[in-house]
Amino acid sequence: MRKENVEELWEHLHWLVVLQQQGSFSKAAARLGVSKASMSQHITDLEKATGIALVQRTTRSASLTDAGRQLVESMRGAFEQIATGYANVRDLAGAPRGFLRVTAPVAFARQQLVPRLPEFLRKYPQIQLELDMSDRLRPLAQEGFDIAVRHTSAPPETHVAWTLSSTRAILVASRAYLRSRGSPETPQALVDHACLHYPRRQGATTWTFVPSVASPGSKHADPVTVPVTGPLTVNNSEALRDAAIEGVGIALLPDFSAQSALETGRLVEVLPQWRSTGAFGDWLYAIRPYSAHASRVSQVFVDYLREVFSVGFASTPPALI
Repeated sequence: MRKENVEELWEHLHWLVVLQQQGSFSKAAARLGVSKASMSQHITDLEKATGIALVQRTTRSASLTDAGRQLVESMRGAFEQIATGYANVRDLAGAPRGFLRVTAPVAFARQQLVPRLPEFLRKYPQIQLELDMSDRLRPLAQEGFDIAVRHTSAPPETHVAWTLSSTRAILVASRAYLRSRGSPETPQALVDHACLHYPRRQGATTWTFVPSVASPGSKHADPVTVPVTGPLTVNNSEALRDAAIEGVGIALLPDFSAQSALETGRLVEVLPQWRSTGAFGDWLYAIRPYSAHASRVSQVFVDYLREVFSVGFASTPPALI
């Protein structure tokens, strides 16, 4: 590449970095807001200028050659500095504005996050938000996400993380189911019940319980692990909740999925004197890929999440009449 031509190819070089992050021409073009044909032409022009192949193309994906990876790695720090400098200056210009891509688990997003987004968007009308609802753990930087909500016991060490709220798993059932099958008095009694569970691994499914803090002698009690079976296994806590409401069985749910049904009386808590462990994460986090600077848009969104979810998901049972 002749030195005098480098300035003419800065946009091409940036597009190559985005292509490496996204893994395909179509995704990279969507991220940049350009056509796939324009994306492809820019990379072809860059290859002609360098005199070497930078991208290995297939019908569904694009991966960088050794030369392409070497070029991207040599530029990564410079582009990060440019992005940081631009964000710092833009953040000085009045109200937060810009585009924000967020990913969150399906059940949490539908039940807790989406109902709170209108208030955020009214407060920050110059922010455009794209929400991806998925239970798959998406690679944030590679897929262009700015913020992810994660339900886990420990956030990834390679990311910046903010604690939103503690969570707990709750055993629930409908009143109709309990009238029909009886209410278990101990965790061991669950072996005789229809248990609705979230799939974790191959083989037998077990639930583990410890006495709640309020129980006498709970500090010295050993965990109780119980094998459970039932008519439904599904990898979505909202679906488990709905099946429990219909009286299909006893479900183990995150508190944020059980909250509304408990408050309306459609579900009641089972074995409240016991606490489930290991079934779901203990915390909700907002995370972002590590960088020296967080955009103002990302920061105000995280601050909003921390505010609205700081109270947790404790439910208030309906009053007895």
